[in-house]
Amino acid sequence: MPVIEAFLLGVPILIHAIWGVSYLFTGKINTVGDTGATPYLPEYPRNHAYTWQRITSWILLFGIAAHVVHMRFIEYPTSAQKGTSSFYMVRLHNDPGLQTLSLRLGFKLYDEKQIQKDKTSLPKDNSDKSSSPVQKMELEQQKDFVAALEKHPLKEGEVIAVSPDFGTAALLMVRDTFKMPVMLVLYTIFTLTACFHAFNGLWTGMITWGLTMTVRSQKLMRTLSTILLCLTAFLGLAAIWGTYWLNLYN
Repeated sequence: MPVIEAFLLGVPILIHAIWGVSYLFTGKINTVGDTGATPYLPEYPRNHAYTWQRITSWILLFGIAAHVVHMRFIEYPTSAQKGTSSFYMVRLHNDPGLQTLSLRLGFKLYDEKQIQKDKTSLPKDNSDKSSSPVQKMELEQQKDFVAALEKHPLKEGEVIAVSPDFGTAALLMVRDTFKMPVMLVLYTIFTLTACFHAFNGLWTGMITWGLTMTVRSQKLMRTLSTILLCLTAFLGLAAIWGTYWLNLYN
């Protein structure tokens, strides 16, 4: 996953962002104007598409940065080892549905009381010479497990979900994000913006690369781009609105 994130997602997006920012300061919006210093022709739909391509660039630039910081660094699951098994932890706002989901998806919930109970149950001293190396290692892992639980102090109404697999922890992180109406709205705007930017860019890119040079080929490509735009937007919005409100509410 780190390799995929870095080289198949991070590097291409970073290159595109740098290239795009340099273009943003040279490509001018051509659908509005008042002084006559620059040409503007609002009667042409493709000029409006060009304008929105510039506007969505700015939205995506800040939206992707905020998304990466939120999902990859602030709310990203932490991990701890117990024996040969890894466990992944994510901080969540508690709600009744989590209790049901914990049974369905196989994760355990820790509140502040449970964390302190596990902490106080740890032996105070592990210097007993009669303990085997395996016992000492298990004790160190228990301490590391509790330390991982305490890594992000819980506020009122928050719990820690501990899952034996990363996928479930990541799903719970996304569920918790989309539980908030403000995040639903922001990610809906973000998704629609990304879809328009991507597939309008695909349509114009095909012309720029010399692959659709006739009127007929451009119309066909516009139809294909529109279909792909609608399909991708549907899948994106289904993930946003379905993760909590339609699928994992309880």
